[in-house]
Amino acid sequence: MNQTPDEIRADIERTRRELGTDVDAVADKVSPSNIAHRQTDKVKNAVGSVKNSVMGSAHDASHSAKDRAHHAGDSMHDAPQRVASKTQGNPLAAGLIAFGAGLLAASLIPASEKEKEAAQAVKEKAQPLVSEVSDAAKQVAEDMKEPAQRAADSVKETATQSANTVKDEGTHAASDMKDRAQDAKSNVQGGTNTP
Repeated sequence: MNQTPDEIRADIERTRRELGTDVDAVADKVSPSNIAHRQTDKVKNAVGSVKNSVMGSAHDASHSAKDRAHHAGDSMHDAPQRVASKTQGNPLAAGLIAFGAGLLAASLIPASEKEKEAAQAVKEKAQPLVSEVSDAAKQVAEDMKEPAQRAADSVKETATQSANTVKDEGTHAASDMKDRAQDAKSNVQGGTNTP
């Protein structure tokens, strides 16, 4: 306890900085916007998975329909090549055009058993994924309520504790300084009274 007033002030300032850094780190981790961002990323990943699964199934079905249309006539034989050359470099557009061509061909030609099976397979694969995405979105919304409230409460509590700690340390340091000043005053007065 032989610290000078400057050392005590430096300790108080260091403690304030450390507490401020800790409060900022806690606030960042439990920030509702950061929690929401993490949950949004989860939903985006789930939707991307659904999209890939459905588009893969749709591509398989359209490929089967395109093959049947190819065998139906020579005019249909040249169409996919023309479309492919125009959509090269844009696979999504090519996939949509192929899917549309497959649907058109399927509407003109009676559906075969294989096509019915493929359509049923696409429907069956898509249904659980739609439910999964819906459930994931509901779960994210539900999961966000409690962490956001906890985060707000935690930040409030941490800030209150930090403020109280700084206040207590400041009060203690001021009291300590007052005691030291009183001791110094007594020493000085005691020294002048002695011959």
